[in-house]
Amino acid sequence: MDRIARTFANLKGAGKKALVTFVTAGDPDYESSLEILKGLPKAGADIIELGMPFSDPMADGPAIQRSSQRALHGGQNMHKTLQMVRSFRVEDKDTPIILMGYYNPIYVYPVDAFLAEAAEAGVDGLIVVDVPPEADDELCLPALNSGLNFIRLTAPTTTDRRLETVLANASGFVYYVSIAGITGTRAPDTAAVERSVTRIKARTPLPVVVGFGVRTPEQARAIASVSDGVVVGSVLVDAIAQSLDEAQQATSLTKVAVLDLVGQLSSGMKAA
Repeated sequence: MDRIARTFANLKGAGKKALVTFVTAGDPDYESSLEILKGLPKAGADIIELGMPFSDPMADGPAIQRSSQRALHGGQNMHKTLQMVRSFRVEDKDTPIILMGYYNPIYVYPVDAFLAEAAEAGVDGLIVVDVPPEADDELCLPALNSGLNFIRLTAPTTTDRRLETVLANASGFVYYVSIAGITGTRAPDTAAVERSVTRIKARTPLPVVVGFGVRTPEQARAIASVSDGVVVGSVLVDAIAQSLDEAQQATSLTKVAVLDLVGQLSSGMKAA
């Protein structure tokens, strides 16, 4: 049983749901980002999505777009992102880390080298939003062969027929995008989410987690009640942005702001 499967099994046994947190690697700088990454599990994160900075993050809203820009401006690249995972694994052997982003930085790495280094560094899975199932030979199947889970996205607009295609080679868990559009722009409707999660779970044994639009402990608690977990991202990168000084540099509040918010979200979910 890999780290992702073990985490969901342990949470299910304890009657809990997964809090999945997203931050962008290298935002606002390498050292501050690494400190935040290392602090997430103790703050309450069960699974970590680590964004791979990219200059054109088309599915992301303004908050995450700006986080990528800050990271790239600070010199973050794929080598440094993988090194962050290695550094995290020195102290934490259990918390799953999923790299999330776009195909271009992987393609230019190139793919074979990226997959080998990601597996060696301690990455558990990938979410690559712009590689469709029709291109599974390009990245999904090589990733699975390298021991990395390949997590698929589904949306309110995903038809039953399309869902079968999307789920064919999915592993780890299924990420349900609760709203149509970009990240961090609207709040999800719990009743609609419940219907969609039920539809997905009828077609796969994988856990289903829900993201896009979750910003408060109350929203996280509501969505967790109808799913296997909740993804929170935009509000965390907003917390980073709001903690920076006028020169967009980290302050003494940066790490605290993010980890305190994760703690609030985790406590809110446990209250369910």
